[in-house]
Amino acid sequence: MLINLGEEGEEVEAELQNEISLLKDALEELEIELMLDDADDEKSAIVTLHPGAGGTESQDWASMLYRMYLRWCERKGYKTTIFDYQDGEEAGLKSVTFNVQGLYAYGFLKAEIGVHRLVRRSPFDAANRRHTSFASVFVYPEVDEKIEVVIDEKDLRVDTYRSSGAGGQHVNVTDSAVRLTHIPTGIVVQCQNERSQHRNREVAMKVLAARLYQHEKEKQLKKKEEAESAQKEIAWGSQIRSYVLHPYRLVKDHRTSLEIGDVDRVLDGDLDRFIHAFLLGTQVEKN
Repeated sequence: MLINLGEEGEEVEAELQNEISLLKDALEELEIELMLDDADDEKSAIVTLHPGAGGTESQDWASMLYRMYLRWCERKGYKTTIFDYQDGEEAGLKSVTFNVQGLYAYGFLKAEIGVHRLVRRSPFDAANRRHTSFASVFVYPEVDEKIEVVIDEKDLRVDTYRSSGAGGQHVNVTDSAVRLTHIPTGIVVQCQNERSQHRNREVAMKVLAARLYQHEKEKQLKKKEEAESAQKEIAWGSQIRSYVLHPYRLVKDHRTSLEIGDVDRVLDGDLDRFIHAFLLGTQVEKN
């Protein structure tokens, strides 16, 4: 009888520890959400990934990042929809644009904007040499339907082409894919994942509206940053985070100096510690 009580006591203690851990996580999440006080933070997000120079190596790295973000979205309970996907020449991807739907998706994912660097022994190198690859991440808030972004048809060039890439049965043999070029800004968006040209144009216009909205926000922010002499440009070589698989294993965020040794877990979507550290850092800067 005493043994049973002891076992029950251990079970109760383990359960309490688990509840405490869950409560701490919930409180931390609430603290972070309270920091997301920008007007766009609670919106859904549109994410675009591009590989850097380096061909197959960088295209494969962009594909790894894409999987990482999809896994993170699954962990957060966010819904994702592919807007455009361009296959790499041998492996990976040339570009991908996808929608992340859910409360605070943009507020969290804005922490990922920038250049991501991978160091590893290349699976595409017969000599198994070490390679460094880069890929860029861009994130835009999905434009609220209440916000009107006026796009003059005279400012658009519309091109149609045959869909290709990762579309499975949805890719057809007609010229249903749509590419929109906004001539005044040079912004180009495309969509090929829907079945009809009309629907692809509709989705492309949605992405373009988000890009133009972000473009205007960035113009205003740039003026403010120039006035404060604190402008920081996203460019190759100024990576925000490094993922090292060889000669040691470590993920390091260069903005916050946070380091995590469990690289596999990070690449499987465990990004909250990096995102939270970044948001806490920006909050300190605000204050």
